[in-house]
Amino acid sequence: METKKIVVWQQDVVWLGYLQEFPDYWTQGDSPEELREHLIDLYADLSGGLIDGARRVEDLVVS
Repeated sequence: METKKIVVWQQDVVWLGYLQEFPDYWTQGDSPEELREHLIDLYADLSGGLIDGARRVEDLVVS
């Protein structure tokens, strides 16, 4: 099992969030649980190459 950092918040009655690795791609849900399900689906699409040109945040090691 893999874990990913997510950012979530409630705005009015809707829950919004995104994967910290892919901050340009937001999703929403009617509950925190539904939002997490949508984030899992979104991660599968992004990491599986189904979204062309997906930008991601990565670490760069410099000396």
